[in-house]
Amino acid sequence: MTHFLGKLASQEHREPKKPEIILLPSVDFGLEISKQRLLSGNYSFIPESMTATEKILFLSSIIPFNCLLTVRALGGLLKFLGRRRVGVELEDYNVSVPILGFKKFVLTHLVSIDQETYSVLQIFKSESHPSVYKVASGLKEGLSLFGILNRCRCKWGEKLLRLWFTRPTQDLEELSSRLDVIEFFLLPQNLDIAQMLHRLMSHIKNVPLILKRMKLSHTKVSDWQVLYKTVYSALGLRDACRSLPQSIRLFRDIAQEFSDDLHHIASLIGKVVDFEGSLAENRFTVLPNIDPEIDEKKRRLTGLPSFLTEVARKELENLDSRVPSCSVIYIPLIGFLLSIPRLPFMVEASDFEIEGLDFMFLSEEKLHYRSTRTKELDALLGDLHCEIRDQETLLMHQLQCQVLARAAVLARVLDLASRLDVLLALASAARDYGYSRPCYCPRLHGVRIQNGRHPLMELCARTFVPNSAECSGDTGRVKIITGPNSSGKSIYLKQVGLITFMALVGSFVPAEQAEIGAVDAIFTRIHSCESISLGLSTFMIDLNQVAKAVNNATKQSLVLIDEFGKGTNTLDGLSLLAAVIRHWLALGPTCPHIFVATNFLSLVQLQLLPQGPLVQYLVRKPRWPWESRTMETCEEGDDLVFFYQVCEGVACASHASHTATQAGLPDKLVARAKEVSDLVRSGKPIKPVKELQKQNQMEKCQILVDRFLQLDLEDPSLDLDIFMSQEVLPAATTIP
Repeated sequence: MTHFLGKLASQEHREPKKPEIILLPSVDFGLEISKQRLLSGNYSFIPESMTATEKILFLSSIIPFNCLLTVRALGGLLKFLGRRRVGVELEDYNVSVPILGFKKFVLTHLVSIDQETYSVLQIFKSESHPSVYKVASGLKEGLSLFGILNRCRCKWGEKLLRLWFTRPTQDLEELSSRLDVIEFFLLPQNLDIAQMLHRLMSHIKNVPLILKRMKLSHTKVSDWQVLYKTVYSALGLRDACRSLPQSIRLFRDIAQEFSDDLHHIASLIGKVVDFEGSLAENRFTVLPNIDPEIDEKKRRLTGLPSFLTEVARKELENLDSRVPSCSVIYIPLIGFLLSIPRLPFMVEASDFEIEGLDFMFLSEEKLHYRSTRTKELDALLGDLHCEIRDQETLLMHQLQCQVLARAAVLARVLDLASRLDVLLALASAARDYGYSRPCYCPRLHGVRIQNGRHPLMELCARTFVPNSAECSGDTGRVKIITGPNSSGKSIYLKQVGLITFMALVGSFVPAEQAEIGAVDAIFTRIHSCESISLGLSTFMIDLNQVAKAVNNATKQSLVLIDEFGKGTNTLDGLSLLAAVIRHWLALGPTCPHIFVATNFLSLVQLQLLPQGPLVQYLVRKPRWPWESRTMETCEEGDDLVFFYQVCEGVACASHASHTATQAGLPDKLVARAKEVSDLVRSGKPIKPVKELQKQNQMEKCQILVDRFLQLDLEDPSLDLDIFMSQEVLPAATTIP
């Protein structure tokens, strides 16, 4: 790995130096050693009173230890600073370089999304492959956003789609160009051309690997076939794109940059390479009429069997009459040999000698000799097979040079073809799932979504209720979402995050209409991803995720928080949640766009948040059957009906007992839990269940009786007074 660290220095009467390029050995970027450097660094912003464990916890809120590339890069940077002794040049060598702080930099056009967000939103989801034959080959993509949108036909298209997903962008020109292509292919009249282009994409293969083999002269027969199909498919893409609107940049680039060099490469390969012969001989062979000398040698080699049969007939006339038959064979690199069957009297090696013949070897009961005629054949015909192979190898090398001279065109073909493949895949998914084109509004800070849908949940649920979301301007920047358990609060948060993410990678979105403003980052605290390597508790991980949002979110950031504070004492969790929200509200117009889903109804009931236009309360409101005018004919009962619609307001209860019943808990247990909950709310004492209390009393009495029956009353050492004072009387105090 190479780090480019630049330093500019200016001196009198000298021009400024160019940035210094420093190459560091790859060993400096080892994962484990990088972790050790990070954990043992000299950080002036960390109090010295912190223990090693507390230091790890503190650093985990600043450094994403689950992002291995970042850890390795920071480790290499710390090694470089330590070598150069930056800031401590005059100090003892045991004094390490002090680090004043860490600051995260993101390229201006990229949207910052951490690994936890990718995981909880199910943008990527790796699963073990179910096939026993592919266990060692790694993982497969599970139910994820990438999985349902990845309809790419070539591997390079799939890699580019993954790259786009890992680099969502704010570049409106780039995003608009992607959407223009998708919108074009979604037009009904363009369905046939889209399907035709998608079929051609399946023939675009791994050209860089083939070119690498060509440079090393390790080209396989299959490589020529793959390259031939790839180039001809690229020509098909070019011809198709030339008939498409040139106002779309991608079509124009393919039409112009897929030059005649591709036709030249395809023509050369098609005219030179004998694919059928190459597969039969498992080596590179050329077609007829390419090289007259090769054609002549192949003709002679083809007519060789009949000629050798005639030579063998003449040789047999000169052999001993005991030899019944013979043949003349050709072996590459050895030449022409006379082959006769082994006779019964030929037992010892000395018996193999025949006058006028030079014995060569014995193989499969056949004796092979050189005769005068076979030596003449060697001189006359030579090693035809090897000569043909050498001359065809030379032609292959010349053909490779022609292809490598046009490698730049092939690389550009791969870039544009993979881009087209990705956009065709996104168009196919948008057509099947009913997605619409988002609108980008640079002046809008936030997002506006009309009747949005969760792209994964709508595929799994029998019915899905769309919901709108708006976070823009200076009002309602903080959305507090309350509602019963299982009412869909988490799905709503993820839905907003996924629609925003899809728009930022240039995809159509599952909504009737979506306006996406300037979003520079997406932060989440939805699920807790446990970390065994760092030894962090679940609540500490939650705090780290919230800390990232608090420390890095700007007024253009989108923050999604679900059930923060539930991992600790209820009062402490509620206090932390209120403190975090008040911190953001204190920022005023620079407050991020925040969606908070919580079951802490006391957050509203106790008025822990200041009143103002920045806060908006939303509720996922259920209805009981008798409250719905459209369900008057439903059976009476205590069933809770969810409409999964978001509206303004605050929930009055979590209805946890209803969810517990659906989860399969016994009715008695749920009823008792509801009774205790009502007593706590009303401030009344909690009394034990009478049946349970009676059962406990009976068990204690039975134990006491059993102990009494075990006493030996005839034992003179038995003291009944002690038994009464130590066993009976203490038990009696617990039995009312």
